[in-house]
Amino acid sequence: MDKRVINICDVCEKIFAGGDAPKDRFSETKTDDFSIPIYSNGEANSGLYGYTNFSRVNVPSITVSARGTIGYTTIRHEPFVPIVRLITLVPKTDVIDINYLYYATQNYKFVNNGTSIPQLTVPMLKRYSFPLPSMEQQKKIADEFDKVTVLINNRKRQLSKLDELVKSRFIEMFGDPIYNPMNWSTSLLKNVTSKIGSGATPKGGKECYQTEGITLIRSMNVYDGRFEYKGLAYITEEQAKQLDNVIIEENDVFINITGASIARSCVVPKHILPARVNQHVAIIRCITSVLNPIFANNMFLNRSFKRKLLDIGETGGATRQAITKQQLESLTVVLPPIELQNQFAAFVEQTDKSKFEIKQSLEKLEVLKKALMQKYFG
Repeated sequence: MDKRVINICDVCEKIFAGGDAPKDRFSETKTDDFSIPIYSNGEANSGLYGYTNFSRVNVPSITVSARGTIGYTTIRHEPFVPIVRLITLVPKTDVIDINYLYYATQNYKFVNNGTSIPQLTVPMLKRYSFPLPSMEQQKKIADEFDKVTVLINNRKRQLSKLDELVKSRFIEMFGDPIYNPMNWSTSLLKNVTSKIGSGATPKGGKECYQTEGITLIRSMNVYDGRFEYKGLAYITEEQAKQLDNVIIEENDVFINITGASIARSCVVPKHILPARVNQHVAIIRCITSVLNPIFANNMFLNRSFKRKLLDIGETGGATRQAITKQQLESLTVVLPPIELQNQFAAFVEQTDKSKFEIKQSLEKLEVLKKALMQKYFG
């Protein structure tokens, strides 16, 4: 392959940042008069801001999210209006294939400029260079990436469908846990748990974290229905003794109780034990004869219950969202027969096995895509 390296400016008619949204020619919904989409940052159509009656870009282009969610790259074929937090690239189609440019742009290595909110700028992107082979080779390379990308997206859709299946099964079996249309027995959470409580950050903070030892769970590890291992911290035996009141046990449920990730919850993965939690994560330990942990976690994840938790976190006029131990204890929860809860939990565990296999396949595909990026773009 021709290894000629070019600057991204050499293959683009324009590279520019979006402007302000057109306030006087704007509609939140699509209408006959306002049908041109307005895009801000976000992945694909998740960055849809609204609609207008004119376009700023009328040719096939590429957009890149430039603030916060850096690097989401999308090809846009229809006329649109880019606004703030979005960079638009208009390719020179006689020298570069738009699909090749799309993947080359995905390979751009963003380096944070030290700001608290990551931000990609046009001058930063204009310094990017990459190999440019012949047009024929560009199309072949883009086609190779397309095939892998299709498989990756299929795996992601499969995972999403399984998540939706679990949510649907919960509603089918138990109904809305807030409105309780099936008239299940109810109880305060404190009466069906043996522990509700959060931990603390060991003295010295993150500078004292270890590369191995006792696991310390933080809010960044707790996501809705899954545990995130990235950024997992460890503490020494001595530090752990200071947190003996928050020793994690198998089947504990985690729920985030402060900040932007408030109300996210998951069940502890048993292989991270022994472990402790910090002050931003609460342990909910179910009395399993009446409350199944997997059922409890999916109740917390239910849309209505999640809304209730978020509303609690926003009360009191505090500048930072928070849920207190007392508020958790006072939550009213539904209590279907434990046999029915266990039946649902078995279904979730079987679904999780399928998700695990799909995730393994997805990880292999993402590794393959990274290898292709290295091979073709360096």
